[in-house]
Amino acid sequence: MTFSADDTRYMQRAIELAYQGRFTTTPNPNVGCVLVKDGRIIGEGFHKQAGTAHAEVHALANAGGDAEGATAYVTLEPCSHTGRTGPCAVALVKAKVAKVICAMQDPNPQVSGRGMTMLAEAGIEVASGLLSNEAQKLNRGFLKRMRKALPYVTCKLAASIDGKTALANGESKWITSAQARADVHRLRAEHCAILSGADTVIVDNAQLNVRLDDATLSDYPLPQVRQPLRVIIDSHYRLTPELALFKQCGDIIIVRSTTANICSSELDKQPQWPNNVTELMCDGAPSGQVDLHKLLVLLAQKDINSVWLEAGATLCGAMATQKLIDRYIMYLAPKFMGSDGKGLLNIGPFAAMAQVPSLRFGEVTQIGEDIRLTLEQPEVE
Repeated sequence: MTFSADDTRYMQRAIELAYQGRFTTTPNPNVGCVLVKDGRIIGEGFHKQAGTAHAEVHALANAGGDAEGATAYVTLEPCSHTGRTGPCAVALVKAKVAKVICAMQDPNPQVSGRGMTMLAEAGIEVASGLLSNEAQKLNRGFLKRMRKALPYVTCKLAASIDGKTALANGESKWITSAQARADVHRLRAEHCAILSGADTVIVDNAQLNVRLDDATLSDYPLPQVRQPLRVIIDSHYRLTPELALFKQCGDIIIVRSTTANICSSELDKQPQWPNNVTELMCDGAPSGQVDLHKLLVLLAQKDINSVWLEAGATLCGAMATQKLIDRYIMYLAPKFMGSDGKGLLNIGPFAAMAQVPSLRFGEVTQIGEDIRLTLEQPEVE
């Protein structure tokens, strides 16, 4: 189907609306909806939080009962099943809209194609595919979980311009600017979970939570910041409740390996954890380390769409080597830290250039005095 310039403009608005829910919709996708009648917008809305009204319902309410004969522009196929809320396809049928244009079909097997079929059977004109690529970018994590039963993993890195993450003595505060660090908190908030290792938590006494500034909070759709699930790999039982990580609100999962060689006396000394902490036994590799692929499968089963990997060179290197990272976000500071500084990732060694992993550059943005690079892992067909 051919779409007009006005169709594109209204769908762009729907995508802008959907983006406003990026901090809060997990595990649901980000969705926006615009209702247009007689060449003007009569209603619009976006999904704010799982369990609450979907974008189409907000847009219909905003239209004030004037939706009959309107065209609905929706960034994702309207749902056709009853979950914690009613099906949006039914709401659109009852409102007697004349046409629905979807950016893309929903990959959720409970919905996929059924919503559009329901609308068409009710006599509503249906079209899809308008700004599909832009709509897919809104929901990379949701789409990957639905299609591959894995979360979308973003690895955060910060380094000097010569690729060092710390001085030889371990000092690293601060490589990047305050603006870059604030940007990290904003991106943490957009993810369902933050993944790290015991080394990072212990050495940095890291909190790994979201601390948003006033500027970001002014655009936050809920009264309270949602803290992503923090997932910490600790195969050798090194974490203790005194660490700053456990002084913050928000759920924490400590991941153990089934193959780690831990003596019973060490297990007997394990402390009493706060109520927000649970332990997860995960299949281990022969080395005793957690099987990282199986961990991601378990997280997807817990409805985790997206993972923010913020860890040391060992864990990030292991994830990279196993091709478990979809995207890298790297902050480069205009500093040289010397040849004896600590490197970004423990990967390799490589004997030939053909073995070297290749990435694709995405966005390049200046954040304060630093540069934020986005690099994506090419998809394997």
